[in-house]
Amino acid sequence: MALYQSAQFVDTWTDPEFDKIHPPRTVAPHSGIYRCVGCGVEIAASEGHLLPPAHAHPHRLGTREAWQMVVYADHRPKIV
Repeated sequence: MALYQSAQFVDTWTDPEFDKIHPPRTVAPHSGIYRCVGCGVEIAASEGHLLPPAHAHPHRLGTREAWQMVVYADHRPKIV
């Protein structure tokens, strides 16, 4: 589970992008934190870079290896 220290920097957002499942070694459509749907491992990925390949981390036999975005990194400037 992704953790954060200050709620002022995190917001809830509903978007179909969070529901998409991405196979191993596909291009990350957005920068953010992705979670393996089979084992729960989380990784940071930059938009346009490849998500980890299959067997990049340990899984129990029969679990699915695929990635789901759980945190979107918004690159737009913020007014502070």
